[in-house]
Formats: sequence, C-alpha cells, structure tokens
Amino acid sequence: MQLILTVASIALIILVLVDSFETTVLPRRVTRRYRFVRLFYVTTWRLWRGLALRIPRGKWRETFLSLFGPLSILALLASWVIGLIIGFALLHWSLGTALHATNPESSLASYLYWSGGTFFTLGYGDLTPVSHLGRILAVAEAGIGFGFLALIIGYVPVIFQTYSRREIMIALLDARAGSPPSAAALLVRAGRAGNLAAIDPFLAEWERWSAELLESHLSFPMLSFYRSQHDNQSWLASLTAVLDTCAVAIALLKDRNPFQAQLTFAMSRHTAVDLALVLKTPPEATEDRLPAERLEHLREILNSAGFTLHEPTLAREKLAELRAMYEPFIYALSRRLLFTLPAILADEVTADNWQRSAWLTRAPQLGELPIVATGDGHFE
Repeated sequence: MQLILTVASIALIILVLVDSFETTVLPRRVTRRYRFVRLFYVTTWRLWRGLALRIPRGKWRETFLSLFGPLSILALLASWVIGLIIGFALLHWSLGTALHATNPESSLASYLYWSGGTFFTLGYGDLTPVSHLGRILAVAEAGIGFGFLALIIGYVPVIFQTYSRREIMIALLDARAGSPPSAAALLVRAGRAGNLAAIDPFLAEWERWSAELLESHLSFPMLSFYRSQHDNQSWLASLTAVLDTCAVAIALLKDRNPFQAQLTFAMSRHTAVDLALVLKTPPEATEDRLPAERLEHLREILNSAGFTLHEPTLAREKLAELRAMYEPFIYALSRRLLFTLPAILADEVTADNWQRSAWLTRAPQLGELPIVATGDGHFE
C-alpha cells in the first residue's frame, strides 16, 4: 500500500508539471486525447454554458459568459497549485518523512500544512524535516513552487496581450463593416466611398489577422472563450464576416482580381477548421444564411455601389460551393461557444458602435461612412 501511494503521488506531481508545461510553455498544439486541462475546460464550460442558457438572451447573458475566460484561467492555475501541494504531501506521508514538531504525531493534515508552507516558501519553522530525503524533497518543492509562481506571473500578461492584439482588429472592423459586421456592409461602404482599391489591402490585413488568430488560439485555446468588449462583436463574427466577404468577392464580383480574396479565404477557412478541431467541435449543418431572395437583393445593392457582377446562375453556384467549405464549422463553433453569427446581408441597418453612446444613437444608411472624400479633395 505504501509503494502504491508513493507511485501515485509521484505520478500526480509529474502529471501537473507536464500539463502546466504543455499549456503555458509549449507553443505546439498537443494532440493527446486525455489531458487534465482539456477535461477541466470540457467540464467547467459545460456547466457554465448550461447556466448561461438559463439566462434570457441579452446583456446579462453576455456579461455572464464574458466571466468564464478570465475565471477559468485563475481556476486552472489554482488547480495546478493544489495538485502539487497534495502530491508532495502524499509523497511525504507515504515515505513517512520524519518532522521536527511540537506535536510528534505526523498526520496527513500536518503534511498538507507543511507542503503548502514549503510550496509558497512561507517558512514558519513549526514543522521541519529531519531526514536527508525529507530535506531534499522540501528544497525541490520550494524550488518548484517558486518557479511555478514566476511562471504564472509571466503567463497571465501574455494571455491578455494576445487578447488585446486580437481585439484591435475587431474594433477596426466596426466602421468598415458595421456592428455586427457583414460582408454586404463592408463591400457597399467601400464601393459608395469610391475606394474599391482599398479592398485588397484590407483583405491582406485580415489574412494576417486570421493567421495570428490561428497561432494564438492553438497555443492558448482558452482565448476562444474570451468575449469582445461589445456584445455585438466577437472573434468568430469577425472571422465569419471576412470569410463571407471573400466568398462574395470571388463568386460575384467580376471587375476584381480574386487573388487576394482567395488567399484570405484560404487562411481564414484554415483558421475556422483548425479551431473547430482544437475545441473538438465537429461541423454541423446550418440553415441557409443567404436565401435566393436575399442573394438577389445583395446583387442589387452591390451593383448600385459600382460593382460589375458575374452571371447570376454561375455566381450562385460558386457562392454556395464556397460557403459550404466554412459555414458548417463556424456554425458549430457558434453553437458551442454561444456566439451569434452575423448575416451576410443584414435584415435591417443598425447604428455602428462608434455612432452609439449612452445619450444618443443614430441609425445610418447601408454603406454610410462618417467622412467621405469628394472629387475636389474636400471631405463631407
């Protein structure tokens, strides 16, 4: 029994150290099926998501969901610390490490207290090891605890810096594509502003953003649960709007070179598929986000914005083919994470976030920009 407890305690310590290393230090995605961190997030998110669904859809639900990401990080770090403290306490208990104490009885509670004090390097001195092995283990635990706390101090800022970089581009999408963003608003605004040449550089920026999103969320999957500052924005909504824009540009727009749209589409689709794989979210069938009458309306407003369009039948088939490549994945992610997917063409025009305040909200027209350059070099 003593040998089994010793082996089990050592295994627990190694398990926690390996799991924390893979999560915080190792940049490569870990494909092993059974991991503590995966079990932790599957269990806690299932509970949190179930509670969120009991809250009526709206601001309170979004606020509740936004708490999960930061709280899960703190709970995960705390579980690692508790696991190490318990592991070392069980190891000392199984080995019967002799302690110099006022109470000569060495119970499990005493070892837990001593292990916690050693891990956090408190050093009260009321319990001290007597044997050489006990002292070696105490020094090892103190070193691991010191290094582990330093790792936590360095790890949390990295998470928030990565989150901040992600959100900057999402905020920039507001005036370009609306709130929530849509492919129709993005293209129409560019067309009506007479700035069609800016579409390709914009898509190039979002190709890089998609690549950064893929890299950061593969290294730190918990960032997927972090919500944006505004309830009508999210990383998934932005990724969807970019995919929709690329699909519409490739399938419908005749006077545009589709090369950059194809590159951005490939990178964004890669991101959606890999993140669905990391979050163990298989693709699901989705309802038609752009029925025939909405597609015809989209063609009308794009034509009025100055775009030349492909023949309707071939364009419709090509657009359906492109959408089938990514929509099942983003739909599954939206259901899993409780995000709302944006429409390709919104049913109604709403004010952008930059146009809103606690005192005034003004509803714009589709394609309206805050400042539009005129032909004589002035602005209106």
